[in-house]
Amino acid sequence: MIGRRRGSRTNPEQRTSPLAALETPPSAGVLSCRVLDPVNEPVRHAEFVVSDTMGRTVMSGGLDPFGSFVITVPAGEYRLAVSAEGYTPYRTATTVVENTLASLGDVTLQVAQPPELPAPGDWEVEPAHTSIGFTARHIGLARIHGRFNSFAGAVRITDPVERSAMHVVIDAASVDTGVRMRDDHLRSADFLDVAAFPTLEFYSERFVHKGGTRWAVTGALTLHGVTRTVVLDTEYLGLGNGMEGEVRAACRATTELHRDDFTVSWQTMLARGIAVVGSSIRVELDVQLVRKG
Repeated sequence: MIGRRRGSRTNPEQRTSPLAALETPPSAGVLSCRVLDPVNEPVRHAEFVVSDTMGRTVMSGGLDPFGSFVITVPAGEYRLAVSAEGYTPYRTATTVVENTLASLGDVTLQVAQPPELPAPGDWEVEPAHTSIGFTARHIGLARIHGRFNSFAGAVRITDPVERSAMHVVIDAASVDTGVRMRDDHLRSADFLDVAAFPTLEFYSERFVHKGGTRWAVTGALTLHGVTRTVVLDTEYLGLGNGMEGEVRAACRATTELHRDDFTVSWQTMLARGIAVVGSSIRVELDVQLVRKG
């Protein structure tokens, strides 16, 4: 009896992989991969993109808690790109055969070198290559996109960078959503009230390095006569040279504002009780700085 029990046990090395029971559609196969860091820990925040030979995206997404993905795709040749904040992107090609598992095994991402920081000194926001945009919900459905066309800004970079300072002034009347009637309404006392409050201003209070290319820039935003603390989630993009050899620095930043925080509380409702304009505004900035002198 004991012998039969011992004999009936499955050798762990002979266990069938769970993928053996995975049924794939006709003319399809399975592609898998696990993404690790240099010390063999899963990079859970990594994202992958699988594209065909024409460059068209076939599948994209994030990884499971073990740093892996398993997807079913039509048989064929593919390109895989894996990226994660703070790491050098990984790219490779592979072939998926019908009714077969194409495993790329373990892929190790190498830690990326952070881009060179701007040199200490005075820098100016370059309006021709900078945009200050925003997105708002309209009647809870469509997104309305807009921007401010007139603004100026300056940044004083220090050593260390964390002690740097920034000041940006925006012309409230330059709001532009592409619809004149709507823009006139935004300039009215219902919203920005540009006659009483002609500018929006932002003064930074601190720069905090969040790792890799990520920074948090905290400061005071004055809008509609009210000042509130906001945090810009910022990605530093590095340095470059312009057409005349001038040194430039670039970054992207986002934040979310709530209209009621700045007493911009116009709230006309539709018959179903839905606000015409959403309560929160997403702000997106693409900024280029030019070093003075």
